[in-house]
Amino acid sequence: MAQLQKPQAFNLQQTIQQAFDCHRRGQMPQADKLYSDVLAVRPDYFDALHMLGLVKLNRGELAAALRLMSSALKARPKSPEVLLNYGLVLNALQRHDDALAIFDQVLSIKKRSLEAHINRGSVLERLGRDEEALESFRRAAEIKPNSADTLYNQGSVLRKLGRNAEALKCFERAIAIKPDYAKAHNNLGAALESLKRSDEALASYDRALAIDPDFVEALNNRGNALQKVARTDEALACFDRALTINPVHAEVLYNKGNALAALGRHQEALACCRAAVATNPHYANAHWNEALLKLRLGDYRGGFEKYEWRWKRGEGLKRKRDFTQPWWLGEPIAAGETILLHSEQGFGDTIQFARYAPLLAKRGAQVIVEVQPPLKSLLTQLGDGVRVIGSGEAIAGFDRHCPLLSLPLAFRTELSTIPADTPYLVAPRESVERMRDCLPSRSGRRVGLVWSGSPTHADDRNRSIPLDVLAPLFDVADAQFVSLQKDLRDGDAQRLAASGVTDLSRHLGDYSDTAAAIDQLDLVISVDTSVAHLAGALGKPVWVLLPFYADWRWLIDRNDSPWYPTARLFRQPSIGDWPSAIAQVVGTLRPHG
Repeated sequence: MAQLQKPQAFNLQQTIQQAFDCHRRGQMPQADKLYSDVLAVRPDYFDALHMLGLVKLNRGELAAALRLMSSALKARPKSPEVLLNYGLVLNALQRHDDALAIFDQVLSIKKRSLEAHINRGSVLERLGRDEEALESFRRAAEIKPNSADTLYNQGSVLRKLGRNAEALKCFERAIAIKPDYAKAHNNLGAALESLKRSDEALASYDRALAIDPDFVEALNNRGNALQKVARTDEALACFDRALTINPVHAEVLYNKGNALAALGRHQEALACCRAAVATNPHYANAHWNEALLKLRLGDYRGGFEKYEWRWKRGEGLKRKRDFTQPWWLGEPIAAGETILLHSEQGFGDTIQFARYAPLLAKRGAQVIVEVQPPLKSLLTQLGDGVRVIGSGEAIAGFDRHCPLLSLPLAFRTELSTIPADTPYLVAPRESVERMRDCLPSRSGRRVGLVWSGSPTHADDRNRSIPLDVLAPLFDVADAQFVSLQKDLRDGDAQRLAASGVTDLSRHLGDYSDTAAAIDQLDLVISVDTSVAHLAGALGKPVWVLLPFYADWRWLIDRNDSPWYPTARLFRQPSIGDWPSAIAQVVGTLRPHG
């Protein structure tokens, strides 16, 4: 009879070595089993606890990774390697403050730990502590000056801080070390774009995509850059390509919606916004764009409800007022109750929505309206029961408050119920008397002109017009032109002088002066700026020059405005085509028009 063989004894050292070898070769299932075999025999075996914890981290099994790393730390509580990896697990679990404390502990033991500085910087960046993150990345760069990744991290934080020229140098150095660094080429493009170097930005995105044709972020950025220079069809192609790679990328869906809206394809744009929200229900920008599209299409009830998402966006978060008093959004008003209305956006927005203040006073409220100081003297004309103060002035006691652009929601405004009685503003008499001496003797119809808004406005490229494009107007007989531009751009003063247009810029102190000038004109022709709103609020005939993709308040496919009965709208027939819009104005302005 053959003898039975004895089972081979378990060799601990051999098994752990085999586990290390599998781990090094990336054979994670085999490494997992071998480390587990070791721990079945020796539950406190430090190396197996630590390394199996790493395997679990890499496979996304975070609860197991946390348990194993914690056990390893009990054996060696001051091991910088285990502490570092424990911090990575905490970070992956979104326990960022705990992870930061662990990385600080690593650095207290090992001051020049490159990995601790880098990971500490990443956590600080996630926590929004960008200046501190930058310092961590800077220290990492001191330890390893020629690390492309460290330079990339520095550049990324500098870009978030708005220091794009410095970021540019970091990305260029990273690319010099690692020429095929697609992420660095992509972020270099973003920095160039912020510095208004559009052609170079597009070239950087192209280089990133040459390295990695499926780089969704580079396709997305390239699409945004193309849209900014009005190459919208090409932008749309970029977004479509990105969505073939990742169909549920919320940011790409949002940007595709922007491109479709710019092309006038509003229903398709709405579908993109809704898809972005379905992918990420907390995506404030997508909700916000859905609001703008609904408003543009005349769905005021749904649009103004969605418009409240502005407070969850970056810009809205900065503007939101931190009052202890509650908001007022249309609820019944108690006797003697004081409600503060406050401006939140541009001058034109304040002028447009100040119309609601007298309506609130008629409901029995004592109304305080806080506005930008250049509007204060003009808006004191809003009527009884309304007190106007300038931003920065002390605010007397009030019971509730409402931002001006939430008033249409509070009043449940729909397209058919817009409070459009004009004029609801009047130029102060003393300003009118003073301005009378600034205007030349009348020799025909007096026409005020505004061709550009603030150069810092996000949509300035789209809504402002070079003065030269208005030249055909100046040949119209029986028209005496007056410039209502408070701030002139380079060369405009000389062009005005050559054209015979009266330049009032030095006489325009605040909006009372501009209102006084408008009071003595027959017509105002303006791009979409605060002066267009001012003329409409004063009940003066105003012709508004609008880009193909105009702001939501001008709706679509109409040449009138339900907000301003005296307004007439002249729209670009296609993207960028101001000459055709001006030709239409000229034809209408001529004596036979």
